[in-house]
Amino acid sequence: MQSDIEIAQRATLRPIVALARERLGIPEEHLEAYGRHKAKLSLKYLASLSDKPDGKLILMTGISPTPAGEGKTTTTVGLVDALNRIGKKAIVCLREPSLGPVFGMKGGAAGGGHAQVVPMEDINLHFTGDFSAIALAHNLLAALIDNHIHHGNALGFDVRRITWKRVMDMNDRALRDITVGLGGPGNGFPRQDGFDIVVASEVMAILCLAKDLTDLKARLGRIVVGHTRELQPITASQLQAPGAMTALLRDAIQPNLVQTLENNPALIHGGPFANIAHGCNSVIATRAALKLADYTVTEAGFGADLGAEKFIDIKCRQSGLRPDAVVLVATVRALKFHGGGDVKALKTEDLGQLERGMANLERHIHNVREHYGLPCVVALNHFVSDTPAELALLKDKLAQRDVPLVEARHWAEGGAGAEALAREVVRVIETRPATLRFVYEDGHTLWQKAEAVARKIYGADGVSADAKVRAQLQRLQDDGHGRLPVCIAKTQYSFSTDPSLRGAPTGHVLNIREVRLAAGAEFVVLVCGEVMTMPGLPKVPSSAAIDVDDEGRIVGLF
Repeated sequence: MQSDIEIAQRATLRPIVALARERLGIPEEHLEAYGRHKAKLSLKYLASLSDKPDGKLILMTGISPTPAGEGKTTTTVGLVDALNRIGKKAIVCLREPSLGPVFGMKGGAAGGGHAQVVPMEDINLHFTGDFSAIALAHNLLAALIDNHIHHGNALGFDVRRITWKRVMDMNDRALRDITVGLGGPGNGFPRQDGFDIVVASEVMAILCLAKDLTDLKARLGRIVVGHTRELQPITASQLQAPGAMTALLRDAIQPNLVQTLENNPALIHGGPFANIAHGCNSVIATRAALKLADYTVTEAGFGADLGAEKFIDIKCRQSGLRPDAVVLVATVRALKFHGGGDVKALKTEDLGQLERGMANLERHIHNVREHYGLPCVVALNHFVSDTPAELALLKDKLAQRDVPLVEARHWAEGGAGAEALAREVVRVIETRPATLRFVYEDGHTLWQKAEAVARKIYGADGVSADAKVRAQLQRLQDDGHGRLPVCIAKTQYSFSTDPSLRGAPTGHVLNIREVRLAAGAEFVVLVCGEVMTMPGLPKVPSSAAIDVDDEGRIVGLF
């Protein structure tokens, strides 16, 4: 059996300039090519599309992730290939992979099997340098903070209340909490600091939510980096940072155009994680795709309780985007895991485990239809271990709830294996109108917003926090930030904050242990449970298998 990278390396790719001209009508002068198979789209050209009508927007999400894997990105790519096969003009919109997971536990994030975006190695490793630019802009601001303090601290930073950490795009637990400024007066003032991973950076969130270059610069200026002893906020604008930061991000804000294995266009841009950030690709890329195609398929990170909720309550709220349908990805194996199955025995038929595990799928369906107000199709990502009895059980249970379930074989067959899914999604869009609903209103307090997500989406009994966190929330409320949406950072593996609680747990409480204001991104991060904004590497990281052969080809990337 061929590996993902072997399939990708044997693909026949179209020159990206020709593909853009022939499939999307984009003139060459509006493309900045990065080699033969990658290009950036100019913002000037995208602005010229403003009078064109929008196509239909399909949101791809999934059940709560499991070690068995669900294949959400693979299904996203497969659906776009299938839509094009049945005569629809469709574009896929994805996030860029982070090097941390690529070299850590997850591996690559360009799809899999015969449903991938390519060039796979480039997309997973450096790509067009967007993440490097984001890291540089973020760390420039960090350097300006310490430089300002070193040269007299005219703004009156309380060094105990600096909130702007440094970032790097790699998993490195040793950098979570560090001390900087050691070595004498010439090196500044010693203080406690730390690193987050780039995908948790507010600069990443800002780039993905900004509508244009002007909005990007304005948002960067509103970043709160610390406070004075009197608890007055200090912003990036006061450090005269936004101009230089925008200069570093001038090219990064332009969406990246690549293609699928079947030579269909793909926009890949930005990459915040959904467990620690808002988990969606850029607004600019999504809007561009809606102007360039009749159908856009985009992906929200992790399950519908994390990525989809933030897509709705943060991205849609800020941008005005409105999905026409949701595709919810599940697998028989993953559902059996949620039903209590051992990860090593998920290939064995077990109808009891499957039926118990359906509670996870059913809660996600309920959230999508009742709380988000969107029609839903369940895409069952096929595995060879699936049995007829298991498939029959799933179809029967979902038929009782009037939820379409379509088995898709895109991993093995490419777009041809997802044609039935494509037809069903088109049918649902044409016959079941979407009425987008937010989980909470702008006028609710931050606490009420957290309560709404916890109770409605997570099935929790409520929210808890210690006195310090409650005081932080009240201070943000009093300072006028209560109008902002909340971005809950928690484990992706469970509706609760305990990753070991599978299925659809109830009776749990969402404990908020830390609050971070993202004034430029325009949301408030609520860190819950033990989720880390700087992950660590596993005992045997994915990097151990990655190599370069004697001909210079990358091997071992999956």
